[in-house]
Formats: sequence, C-alpha cells, structure tokens
Amino acid sequence: MKFKQDFFEQLQGFYSQVAPLPLSNPHWLGWSQDAAALIGVDKPDDHLLQQLSGNAQHPQACYYAQVYSGHQFGGYTPRLGDGRSIILGEAQGPTGSWDLALKGGGPTPYSRHGDGRAVMRSAVREFLVSEALASLHVPTTRALAVIGSDLPVWRESQETAAITVRLAKSHIRFGHFEYFCYSEKGAKDKLTQLVNFTLTQHYPYLSQDAAGYKAWFYEVVKASAKMIAHWQSVGFAHGVMNTDNMSILGDSFDFGPFAFLDTFKENFICNHSDPEGRYAFGEQPSVGLWNLQRLAQALTPLIPSDDLIAALNTYQSELVGHYLHLMRGKLGLSEFNFNSDKLTQAAKTEQDKQDLQLIGRFTGLLESEQLDYTNSLRQFAYLDPSSVHSRLRDDMRQRDNFDSWYQDYQFRVGALVELEAWQQARAVENPKYILRNYLAQEAIIAIEDEGDTSKLEQLHVLLQRPFDEQPEHEALAKRPPDWANGLIMSCSS
Repeated sequence: MKFKQDFFEQLQGFYSQVAPLPLSNPHWLGWSQDAAALIGVDKPDDHLLQQLSGNAQHPQACYYAQVYSGHQFGGYTPRLGDGRSIILGEAQGPTGSWDLALKGGGPTPYSRHGDGRAVMRSAVREFLVSEALASLHVPTTRALAVIGSDLPVWRESQETAAITVRLAKSHIRFGHFEYFCYSEKGAKDKLTQLVNFTLTQHYPYLSQDAAGYKAWFYEVVKASAKMIAHWQSVGFAHGVMNTDNMSILGDSFDFGPFAFLDTFKENFICNHSDPEGRYAFGEQPSVGLWNLQRLAQALTPLIPSDDLIAALNTYQSELVGHYLHLMRGKLGLSEFNFNSDKLTQAAKTEQDKQDLQLIGRFTGLLESEQLDYTNSLRQFAYLDPSSVHSRLRDDMRQRDNFDSWYQDYQFRVGALVELEAWQQARAVENPKYILRNYLAQEAIIAIEDEGDTSKLEQLHVLLQRPFDEQPEHEALAKRPPDWANGLIMSCSS
C-alpha cells in the first residue's frame, strides 16, 4: 500500500499521534477483495496481517487519532475523538484516496478510560454491514478486513479483541466542526482551516470563500438526505445516529447496534440502549435533519444563518425526492418526464403525493400484517400486475385491504409492454438477501465456539450478490427462526 498524509500534514492540532497496540496471535477472520481492489491490494498475506494488527509498522503510515465532539442521544459531549480507532493515512488506489483505520487498535488520548479495543462480535458485524450496504448501492464506508486474536477483553463478560480495518473517503464528522466551534480558541480560524481542507479534498470545484461555503453546506444536506433515503428504502436502522457518527460526505458510518428490518415496523428499535426510540427506524429522517441543524449551528462563524436555514429547508424535499425515486424503482412505478412542457409543476407535485400515499399504504399493509419487508418487496420481481392473482395477496390475512390497494396499484402501473423486462428490473431493485441479525449472530457463534469462519465467509460471499437468486442459499432468505425474533444489540464493543 502507498499512503498520502494530507490530513496529518495539513491539519496539525486536529489529532494526536498514537501507536496501535499489538494484537496477540492475529489471524484473518474476514477479507473483502472488493474493498482491497479500491486501494490496489492483491491479497491478504502475513506481512500485511502484522502491519494491520499493530505488530509491525508500515513505513509510510503516520498513526494518529482525530479529536472531535458531538451530540450523543441529544446531549452535547464537548470532547470525544477516536477512542479506539487509529488512522494510518490516505491509502492510494485506482479509485483515489481512502483513509485506512484500525478500529480496535488500542487506547488513544480520547479513550476516556476505555481499553481502545473492539470485541470480535462487533468487528465482524461492522465488516459484514459495511460490505453489505455497498452491495446494496447504499453510500457507505467500507471494510477491508476483520482480524481476530486471542487477546482477552472484558465487556459484560470476557471476550476476545479484534480489529476492523476500515476504509473511508473521509473520517471527518459533523462532530469535528462542533468541536472546533465550541471547544477551541480561535474557532473561526480552525473552522476555516477544516472547511477549506474538506473542500480541497472532496469538493475541488467549489471556491474557498463565502459563496463556496454556502454551496458546500447545500451539498452536505443533499448527501445526508440521500443516505437516509437509501436507509429507509432498504429497511436499514443505524441505531446510533449521534452527530459524531455522521460523515460529512453522507456515507454510512460507525456501525454499532444496527439492524435490517425483518418484519416491517416503523418504530423498530435495534439498540437496547435506546429504550425511548430516539433512533428508531422511522425516526431516522427527522434525526438526520436535527443533526444537520447542529452542524449548521457550528458553522455560523463562517456561513450566514439565512444561508444555512435556506439549505436546511431543502432537506425534506431532497430526502423525499430520492426516497420516492428508489421506491418507484422497487414497486415498478414508472418515472414521468417531468421536464416535459406538457407537465406542470403542480401535476408533478400531485403525482408525487399520490405515489407517496400508494407506497405508504403498502408499507402500512406490511406493518399491520406483520410481513417481512425484504421478502415482500422481492415479490415484485415475480409479479404480473395485469393478473388478479399475486403472491403478495396470499400472504395477507385482511385481503380486502390488500385488494383495495392492489386495484389502485394496477391502475398506476398501467399496461406493460414487456412483462419479463419489467420483472427483471424489479429483481435488480429489490434484494433477495440482506444481513439479517440472526445470520450475523450465527457466524459470530461459530467463531466463538469453534474458531470456524466458514459461516462468515459464506455470508460475506452471499451478500456481495444480494439481488441474485442463488438457489443454493435459498434458506438464508427466510425470516428469522423463533429464537432470533426480537434480537437487538447493545452499544458495548
């Protein structure tokens, strides 16, 4: 690997240098060749294993932990920082630069009395979800590998330490801007330096002046809205949407007690540390806006309040518009030519409203019938909208409600020119396989009990092709078994 060190060299005072602690008996648990290709790495070998487990240093790496703050469950924490993540630098590959970080690499000045380690179960889950979301075309950070060890660590009980090797286009978070606004003297100078760095690295087409800053915040709002629209469309619950877990680029970031929906449930909570449901699945759009508002407050030394408010006011339309686009693709609702001279803005708005109601009625049916979200959407790949019969109807108990919805749906879809092509289009929009909590748990248990990584490898390969039928893995598309119903995770790692 080859590294650049732009953040390290240009933003002194924004981090602390720290060396990772070695993992004892490191071994590969998981490896993503797709992620490896992003930074030009051919294969996992022992030399790389030693470097990524802290047992050897890479000659071009500058090991450091970033400082930032953030709003956690609504309350402001003035100093957080990378408590267990150590960045080596920006790895260079055919797709550009990717920050490479060792999550679980050991204590840093920001560990707040923690040991700086990640446990195997959380490292495996982060590895799997990073790559699963990428295969679902959801904006996300990536995971190169997960490395296991025999090093004991204590959480609720004794576990073993592990490292997730994370790739991110940037590790800059909303919380960075909050920290350098509220916690540092000379806030405007520090903010200016950080914003200019962000523009240079990721928005080189924007000017580093008032106009550029204004345009940049619009971009951040749009990217964040797009990410959350993706989450809602695939049924993904992040679980811990603190501002320090929000990427400035709109990439899914810092996974803890996440989950994909099994049974559709708007108020689904995946984190047992969130009993009030602040970060429930259906709350994610509003929390995204709340987090952007906190970022806007931190940027007031640089950007006029009126400009920040104007950008924030685009959030809802951006999120709804992208969600509508994604869900139209899933249900096979044709996109209209909204640029046509014959179609007025009022007509477009009315059609959007009707389609959102149609989609909402469908998800309402799924919730009232307690149906599986992913499997129900996959049925559109086999649906003939011109037929009275549908597999979807067979799953319903209150069929009168479904029949009323289905009649309106058929009218909206209209006559199809080519049914097979329409069904194939639905198959590439609606995955058959997702990272269900119980599947990840089975892979973790196999490693814990027997040191067996075969289930992890199988699951990783399966989730690289989530839209394919893969008949040999048909059982892995089913709803969770009884023992896994209601399985939720904690923040402990």
